[in-house]
Amino acid sequence: MKWFDAHTHLQFAGFKNDLPEVLARARAAGLAGIVNVGTQKDTSARAVKLAGENSDCWATIGLHPIHTDKSFHDAEELGGEPDDGGFTSRGEIFDPENYRLLAENPKTVAIGECGLDYYHLPKENREEAIQKQKDAFIAQINLSKAVNKPLMIHCRDAWPELLAILEREKNNILPIGGGIAHFFSGDLAVAKELLTKDFYFTFGGAITYPPKADLSPRLMSLGFNPRAGGNYEEVLKFIPLDRILLETDAPYVAPLPYRGQRNEPAFIEKTAERMAATKNISLEELSEIILENSKRIFRLP
Repeated sequence: MKWFDAHTHLQFAGFKNDLPEVLARARAAGLAGIVNVGTQKDTSARAVKLAGENSDCWATIGLHPIHTDKSFHDAEELGGEPDDGGFTSRGEIFDPENYRLLAENPKTVAIGECGLDYYHLPKENREEAIQKQKDAFIAQINLSKAVNKPLMIHCRDAWPELLAILEREKNNILPIGGGIAHFFSGDLAVAKELLTKDFYFTFGGAITYPPKADLSPRLMSLGFNPRAGGNYEEVLKFIPLDRILLETDAPYVAPLPYRGQRNEPAFIEKTAERMAATKNISLEELSEIILENSKRIFRLP
């Protein structure tokens, strides 16, 4: 069986010491394609470079909403500490020309990840930070239309606002293959709305975790990460087979039984097993569907 990882980050600092080995394990596990997703200028450029060096890798380029304002420093993403030479982002302003050059590369298959993330908003100047996110998102919708490539959206705690922007900017969204809702965590109503806008949906390791309702009171009392588990079954059953994609979001959110480890594309079949069981189809059938859907949305041969 062959698989396709529609959203990962092998260009991140978390893979700098063993990237060749990670790629080798991915290929041995049946990965036919990997899309490395940009989150700001540096990681977008590195994704394009990595795609150019590997025939089975592609890239997306974009500015993640948390990087439009001062944000926490993630060593897995940016490397080291903010002052020791690692890549950092402290309020990047979206540069259309820089991103357009990256977007026009033939190995770039989508724009993003872009969108809204209200979970990481600063305590001060909240409204200003929200406006920066919205401005950057709209600029990337425009870029998506200009280069005729789909959006890769990220949304956390902001679905009403994000859907409102998509509706208002719908004339700037591609008429076919509008985009990909990465790490989809919305409810049925959100899924229905995105389907009307020609979106696809990626699911990752979180679908292998116990639903939040099944967590022990002790874990709930400890403030268990709401992004690391959820009731995905209802939404996953609802979304048509021709709109589902697999992702790892590596190095984050490794599926069971690898939870707690650094995630990587080689782990994707564990997520596929859960998806196939939920959709009541065989792994072989799911493999064919995932490859077909991935080629269609990313316009691959």
